[in-house]
Amino acid sequence: MKFLIDECLSPQLATMAQNRGYGESSHIVWLSLAGMKDWDLIKRVVAEDWTLVTKNSCDFRGPPATPGTPGLHATQAIHAGLVCLNGPPGMNLALQEELFEQAMDKIAALGDDLVNQVLEVTADKENITIDRYMLPKP
Repeated sequence: MKFLIDECLSPQLATMAQNRGYGESSHIVWLSLAGMKDWDLIKRVVAEDWTLVTKNSCDFRGPPATPGTPGLHATQAIHAGLVCLNGPPGMNLALQEELFEQAMDKIAALGDDLVNQVLEVTADKENITIDRYMLPKP
C-alpha cells in the first residue's frame, strides 16, 4: 500500500506514512502534480495504484448523503482506496496529523488494504468517527 497525499493536505502526512512503513508514499507536490485537475489526477492515481488521501472528499467520493455520485472514485472499476480526512475549513496541521494517524491505525488493525473502499475519518467539535465502505457500491 502506498499513499498519495493530495495538495490540500500537508506534505508532513507523506513523511508520517513513510515513517509508518509505507515507504513509497508521496505528496502531489513532490511528484510535480500540483494544480492537476481532479479528473486527470484520478487517472494517475488508478494507473499507479495509489491510495489517495484528501480532504476534498466530495470530489472523490461524492456528496456525503450519497457517496459515489458523482465522485471520481465511484466511476473507477477498481482502485487502491480513498482516505478522506474530514474536518473544519482551514483544518490545521495538528488535526490533519491526528486524523491521518487514526486512519493508519485503523488500516493496520484491519490488516488489509482498501481496494475499492473508502475510509473516512471525520472530526466534529467533540468526536472523531471512522467509517469504511465500498466504492463503487457492489
